[in-house]
Amino acid sequence: MEKPRVGYLGPEGSFGHEAVSTLSDVEPVACRSIADILSAVADGSVDLGLVPLENAIEGTVSATIDGLVFDHDLLIEREIVIPVRLHLLARPGVELAQVKKVWSYVHALAQCRGYLQQLSATAEETTSTSQAACDVATSTEPWAAVASKTAGELFGLVSLASDIEDHPGNETRFVAVGRDTIAPATGHDRTTIVCFQDADHPGSLYAILGRFAARDINLTKLESRPTKRGLGEYCFVIEF
Repeated sequence: MEKPRVGYLGPEGSFGHEAVSTLSDVEPVACRSIADILSAVADGSVDLGLVPLENAIEGTVSATIDGLVFDHDLLIEREIVIPVRLHLLARPGVELAQVKKVWSYVHALAQCRGYLQQLSATAEETTSTSQAACDVATSTEPWAAVASKTAGELFGLVSLASDIEDHPGNETRFVAVGRDTIAPATGHDRTTIVCFQDADHPGSLYAILGRFAARDINLTKLESRPTKRGLGEYCFVIEF
Protein backbone atom coordinates (compact mmCIF):
# COMPACT_ATOMS: atom_id res chain seq x y z
CA MET A 1 0.00 0.00 0.00
CA GLU A 2 1.42 3.37 -1.01
CA LYS A 3 2.37 5.85 1.68
CA PRO A 4 0.33 9.07 1.85
CA ARG A 5 2.11 11.95 0.12
CA VAL A 6 2.44 15.01 2.35
CA GLY A 7 3.41 18.40 0.92
CA TYR A 8 5.56 20.74 3.00
CA LEU A 9 7.42 24.01 2.50
CA GLY A 10 10.81 22.91 1.17
CA PRO A 11 13.55 22.28 0.49
CA GLU A 12 14.80 19.84 3.13
CA GLY A 13 15.98 21.44 6.35
CA SER A 14 13.02 23.78 6.74
CA PHE A 15 10.88 23.80 9.87
CA GLY A 16 8.10 22.38 7.71
CA HIS A 17 10.40 19.46 6.91
CA GLU A 18 11.06 19.03 10.63
CA ALA A 19 7.31 18.99 11.28
CA VAL A 20 6.55 16.47 8.55
CA SER A 21 9.32 14.25 9.94
CA THR A 22 7.20 13.72 13.06
CA LEU A 23 4.64 11.82 10.94
CA SER A 24 5.15 8.10 10.41
CA ASP A 25 4.71 6.15 7.18
CA VAL A 26 4.35 9.15 4.88
CA GLU A 27 6.20 10.35 1.78
CA PRO A 28 7.29 13.99 2.22
CA VAL A 29 6.93 16.15 -0.90
CA ALA A 30 8.80 19.47 -0.95
CA CYS A 31 6.82 22.43 -2.34
CA ARG A 32 8.03 25.93 -3.15
CA SER A 33 5.34 27.95 -1.39
CA ILE A 34 2.35 27.65 0.94
CA ALA A 35 0.08 28.40 -2.02
CA ASP A 36 1.66 25.50 -3.92
CA ILE A 37 1.06 23.15 -0.98
CA LEU A 38 -2.62 24.03 -0.72
CA SER A 39 -3.10 23.80 -4.50
CA ALA A 40 -1.43 20.38 -4.55
CA VAL A 41 -3.82 19.12 -1.87
CA ALA A 42 -6.82 20.58 -3.68
CA ASP A 43 -5.95 18.98 -7.04
CA GLY A 44 -4.96 15.64 -5.55
CA SER A 45 -1.24 15.84 -6.31
CA VAL A 46 -0.62 15.13 -2.60
CA ASP A 47 -2.83 13.54 0.02
CA LEU A 48 -2.14 16.05 2.78
CA GLY A 49 -0.48 19.41 3.14
CA LEU A 50 1.46 20.49 6.22
CA VAL A 51 1.38 24.27 6.50
CA PRO A 52 2.40 26.75 9.23
CA LEU A 53 -0.62 28.36 10.84
CA GLU A 54 0.73 30.38 13.74
CA ASN A 55 4.02 31.41 15.32
CA ALA A 56 4.41 32.29 19.00
CA ILE A 57 6.27 35.53 18.18
CA GLU A 58 4.92 36.72 14.86
CA GLY A 59 1.36 35.39 15.06
CA THR A 60 -0.85 34.11 12.25
CA VAL A 61 0.68 33.06 8.95
CA SER A 62 -1.64 35.02 6.65
CA ALA A 63 -0.73 33.04 3.52
CA THR A 64 -2.08 29.89 5.19
CA ILE A 65 -5.23 31.29 6.76
CA ASP A 66 -6.23 33.26 3.65
CA GLY A 67 -5.56 30.26 1.42
CA LEU A 68 -7.85 28.11 3.56
CA VAL A 69 -10.57 30.76 3.87
CA PHE A 70 -10.70 32.12 0.32
CA ASP A 71 -8.90 29.84 -2.12
CA HIS A 72 -9.48 26.17 -1.27
CA ASP A 73 -12.17 24.05 0.37
CA LEU A 74 -9.90 22.02 2.66
CA LEU A 75 -10.21 20.66 6.19
CA ILE A 76 -7.74 20.72 9.07
CA GLU A 77 -7.12 17.16 10.26
CA ARG A 78 -4.48 17.61 12.97
CA GLU A 79 -1.90 20.01 14.34
CA ILE A 80 1.80 19.72 15.12
CA VAL A 81 3.67 22.19 17.32
CA ILE A 82 7.47 22.32 17.09
CA PRO A 83 10.05 24.52 18.85
CA VAL A 84 11.77 27.03 16.58
CA ARG A 85 15.42 27.88 17.23
CA LEU A 86 16.88 30.27 14.70
CA HIS A 87 20.55 30.40 13.75
CA LEU A 88 22.54 32.90 11.70
CA LEU A 89 24.29 30.70 9.14
CA ALA A 90 27.09 31.51 6.70
CA ARG A 91 29.69 29.74 4.59
CA PRO A 92 32.87 28.63 6.39
CA GLY A 93 35.35 31.51 6.52
CA VAL A 94 32.72 34.28 6.57
CA GLU A 95 32.89 36.30 9.79
CA LEU A 96 30.01 38.02 11.53
CA ALA A 97 31.43 41.50 10.88
CA GLN A 98 31.42 40.81 7.13
CA VAL A 99 27.70 40.02 6.90
CA LYS A 100 25.78 42.83 5.24
CA LYS A 101 22.79 40.89 3.87
CA VAL A 102 20.67 38.25 5.58
CA TRP A 103 18.23 35.98 3.75
CA SER A 104 15.26 34.05 5.15
CA TYR A 105 11.53 33.45 5.07
CA VAL A 106 9.50 36.54 5.99
CA HIS A 107 8.22 35.12 9.28
CA ALA A 108 11.68 34.00 10.38
CA LEU A 109 13.07 37.47 9.68
CA ALA A 110 10.28 38.99 11.76
CA GLN A 111 10.98 36.64 14.66
CA CYS A 112 14.52 38.01 15.00
CA ARG A 113 13.87 41.60 13.93
CA GLY A 114 15.65 43.07 16.96
CA TYR A 115 18.77 41.00 16.45
CA LEU A 116 19.00 41.94 12.77
CA GLN A 117 18.66 45.63 13.60
CA GLN A 118 21.66 45.36 15.91
CA LEU A 119 23.54 43.54 13.17
CA SER A 120 22.90 46.44 10.74
CA ALA A 121 22.37 44.02 7.88
CA THR A 122 19.84 44.22 5.04
CA ALA A 123 17.09 41.59 5.25
CA GLU A 124 15.99 39.84 2.06
CA GLU A 125 13.04 37.44 1.77
CA THR A 126 13.18 33.92 0.35
CA THR A 127 10.50 31.26 -0.06
CA SER A 128 11.61 29.34 3.06
CA THR A 129 14.34 29.24 5.69
CA SER A 130 16.00 26.24 4.08
CA GLN A 131 15.90 27.91 0.65
CA ALA A 132 17.77 30.80 2.25
CA ALA A 133 20.43 28.38 3.51
CA CYS A 134 20.70 26.86 0.02
CA ASP A 135 21.05 30.29 -1.61
CA VAL A 136 23.76 31.36 0.85
CA ALA A 137 25.65 28.10 0.34
CA THR A 138 25.78 28.57 -3.43
CA SER A 139 26.71 32.27 -3.31
CA THR A 140 30.18 33.78 -3.31
CA GLU A 141 28.98 36.84 -1.37
CA PRO A 142 29.43 37.23 2.42
CA TRP A 143 25.74 36.63 3.01
CA ALA A 144 24.03 34.84 5.88
CA ALA A 145 20.78 32.93 6.31
CA VAL A 146 18.37 32.70 9.21
CA ALA A 147 17.45 29.05 9.41
CA SER A 148 17.61 25.90 11.51
CA LYS A 149 20.76 24.14 12.62
CA THR A 150 19.67 21.19 10.47
CA ALA A 151 19.56 23.40 7.36
CA GLY A 152 23.09 24.57 8.12
CA GLU A 153 24.33 21.00 8.34
CA LEU A 154 22.56 20.00 5.11
CA PHE A 155 24.05 22.87 3.10
CA GLY A 156 27.50 23.00 4.68
CA LEU A 157 27.07 26.26 6.61
CA VAL A 158 28.40 27.23 10.03
CA SER A 159 26.50 29.02 12.78
CA LEU A 160 27.68 32.56 13.47
CA ALA A 161 25.04 33.05 16.19
CA SER A 162 22.49 30.78 17.86
CA ASP A 163 19.02 31.38 19.31
CA ILE A 164 18.70 34.79 17.68
CA GLU A 165 14.90 35.00 17.97
CA ASP A 166 13.78 38.07 19.92
CA HIS A 167 11.77 36.16 22.56
CA PRO A 168 12.29 32.78 24.27
CA GLY A 169 9.86 29.92 23.93
CA ASN A 170 9.48 30.36 20.18
CA GLU A 171 7.19 27.75 18.60
CA THR A 172 5.29 27.30 15.35
CA ARG A 173 1.97 25.51 15.01
CA PHE A 174 1.55 23.52 11.79
CA VAL A 175 -1.70 22.00 10.58
CA ALA A 176 -2.23 19.05 8.27
CA VAL A 177 -4.97 19.80 5.76
CA GLY A 178 -6.83 17.40 3.49
CA ARG A 179 -9.68 17.40 1.04
CA ASP A 180 -12.54 15.55 2.73
CA THR A 181 -11.55 13.88 6.00
CA ILE A 182 -12.93 15.17 9.29
CA ALA A 183 -10.70 14.03 12.14
CA PRO A 184 -12.46 11.85 14.72
CA ALA A 185 -13.15 13.48 18.07
CA THR A 186 -10.69 12.79 20.86
CA GLY A 187 -12.16 14.87 23.66
CA HIS A 188 -9.22 17.30 23.44
CA ASP A 189 -9.96 18.99 20.14
CA ARG A 190 -9.90 22.40 18.56
CA THR A 191 -12.16 23.50 15.73
CA THR A 192 -11.73 26.53 13.51
CA ILE A 193 -14.63 28.17 11.68
CA VAL A 194 -14.99 31.31 9.59
CA CYS A 195 -17.95 33.67 10.01
CA PHE A 196 -19.09 36.20 7.39
CA GLN A 197 -21.60 38.91 8.21
CA ASP A 198 -24.56 39.74 5.96
CA ALA A 199 -24.35 43.34 7.15
CA ASP A 200 -22.29 45.36 9.60
CA HIS A 201 -24.29 46.71 12.52
CA PRO A 202 -23.73 47.41 16.23
CA GLY A 203 -23.51 44.20 18.23
CA SER A 204 -23.09 41.88 15.24
CA LEU A 205 -19.87 40.34 16.55
CA TYR A 206 -21.33 40.11 20.05
CA ALA A 207 -24.29 38.19 18.63
CA ILE A 208 -21.88 35.63 17.14
CA LEU A 209 -19.70 35.28 20.22
CA GLY A 210 -22.67 35.17 22.57
CA ARG A 211 -23.67 31.81 21.08
CA PHE A 212 -20.42 30.30 22.33
CA ALA A 213 -20.68 31.88 25.79
CA ALA A 214 -24.26 30.62 26.19
CA ARG A 215 -23.05 27.07 25.56
CA ASP A 216 -19.94 27.34 27.79
CA ILE A 217 -17.59 26.92 24.81
CA ASN A 218 -14.15 28.44 25.32
CA LEU A 219 -12.63 30.45 22.48
CA THR A 220 -8.88 29.95 22.06
CA LYS A 221 -8.42 32.44 19.24
CA LEU A 222 -10.36 35.18 17.45
CA GLU A 223 -9.13 37.34 14.61
CA SER A 224 -10.53 39.35 11.73
CA ARG A 225 -9.41 39.01 8.13
CA PRO A 226 -10.31 41.34 5.24
CA THR A 227 -12.88 39.78 2.93
CA LYS A 228 -11.00 41.25 -0.06
CA ARG A 229 -14.26 42.80 -1.26
CA GLY A 230 -13.63 46.30 0.03
CA LEU A 231 -11.83 48.32 2.66
CA GLY A 232 -13.33 47.83 6.12
CA GLU A 233 -15.10 44.55 5.29
CA TYR A 234 -14.00 41.67 7.49
CA CYS A 235 -14.75 38.06 8.26
CA PHE A 236 -13.95 36.45 11.61
CA VAL A 237 -11.80 33.39 12.15
CA ILE A 238 -12.87 31.71 15.40
CA GLU A 239 -11.06 28.83 17.07
CA PHE A 240 -12.65 27.04 20.00
